[in-house]
Amino acid sequence: MNKTIRRASVFSLLLVFALLVRATWVQFYDGKALADNDKNRRKTIAQYAYPLGDIIVGGKAVTGSAPTDGGSDLKYKRTYKDGSLYSAVTGFTSQVYGSTQLEALYQDVLDGTATRLTNPLDTVTGKRSAPGDVVTTIDPAVQKAAAKALGSTKGAAVAIDPKTGRILGMVSSPSYDPSEISGSGASDAAAWKKLSDDEDVPTLNRALKQALPPGSTFKLVVAAAALENGLYSSVDEKTDSPNPYRMPGTTTDLENESASAPCEDASLRTALQYSCNNVFGKIAVDLGQDEVRAMAEKFGFDDKKQDVPVRAAESVYPSGMDKAQTALSGIGQFDVTATPLQMAMVSATLANGGEQASPHMVSEVTNADGDAVESYPDSETERVVSESTASQLRSAMETVVTKGTGTNAQIAGATVGGKTGTAQHGENNSKTPYAWFTSYAKDDSTGEEVAVAVVVEQSDAARSEVSGNGLAAPIARAMMSAALKG
Repeated sequence: MNKTIRRASVFSLLLVFALLVRATWVQFYDGKALADNDKNRRKTIAQYAYPLGDIIVGGKAVTGSAPTDGGSDLKYKRTYKDGSLYSAVTGFTSQVYGSTQLEALYQDVLDGTATRLTNPLDTVTGKRSAPGDVVTTIDPAVQKAAAKALGSTKGAAVAIDPKTGRILGMVSSPSYDPSEISGSGASDAAAWKKLSDDEDVPTLNRALKQALPPGSTFKLVVAAAALENGLYSSVDEKTDSPNPYRMPGTTTDLENESASAPCEDASLRTALQYSCNNVFGKIAVDLGQDEVRAMAEKFGFDDKKQDVPVRAAESVYPSGMDKAQTALSGIGQFDVTATPLQMAMVSATLANGGEQASPHMVSEVTNADGDAVESYPDSETERVVSESTASQLRSAMETVVTKGTGTNAQIAGATVGGKTGTAQHGENNSKTPYAWFTSYAKDDSTGEEVAVAVVVEQSDAARSEVSGNGLAAPIARAMMSAALKG
């Protein structure tokens, strides 16, 4: 063999080898990426070739599947029972518009492609597994009570079991029915356009995905920081709090909602009872923003990876503030933001003796036979504040409900503690304020407990009537009552 032929042979072999490598790469790597691509029609056809698994609430499926009209290459579409009631929990799955929330996170379980559903024989034969189910921690009674109490009011609410972290209820209003966008017909397209054009964004889960100024509910975090750092020894010790309090470096006084409230040098108990801005603004300055932030972060603020398992929006305590801004942060204003989930976690932690259980709304994933293939046990708790601090703040919160700004949360036969909040909205507070309420309740006979946070963004109430007690506390009361009766 001459030199030229030998070189040509080697070059040809290299080309064949390169083709084999490329074919292998396409088959095992690019092929999988293409198969998993949401724009791959074959993936969608496979997903809807069979009935999907279900999302379970209170032992019953709140989802289903139904055959599509003839002529479609997608044989089944998702259906929902009480879709608008549970949309903040389930999210949606659509033949056209994708999936969100639990439907998206557990898509492989619900369509049977998850490897954890596959038995050894299926692995060998390549047979598709029967779909599994996702079992939630949601209590139907709490969910229904929340939806009824919130009604058409724009806002959100979350209920948590303080000891276990189980999310018992989660609503967002306005809501929507996922069934209306699950298919690929003209009516689904019209429903999607209506949702997309709605400035209130019904598909937004306000309970998890929207962080707003928490207003005076944040005073619980500041009070906890004051006690934990030894600024004050008890909730009944008088504070050093001039009224009005002039914010450092400004000519602006941090005034109180009620000029007649006994806020000058008020104790933490009295300051929470009357929601005294001067007290908590000055405490934040006296402690310094770093100490307040450290406490906020213990409660869960500034956590960018809060999964329940749906990823929640980050609740933020800002940095780089001057002293005047720090004072405003002490009353839950300036750039402080929180989700309803976060404020429910604050009350749940105090209700649980200062220990926080990670919130979660899925208890287990099961296969087609109902056997658990993945469990999410109640998490171990993490101490946030001392038992003494938690006890004192619970006592002060109970004062808020018995004779302070939160009387609308009272429940017969239960001990209830809470904190109201009215957060400014818009430049120079030009828009309707947000009404907040965060609370906990303990049944006096059974010892059952629940923690709740509610935010009302917009209601039919006159601006002068917007308050945490007037708008948010009754919603919290309805949810807590439902949870304790269960």
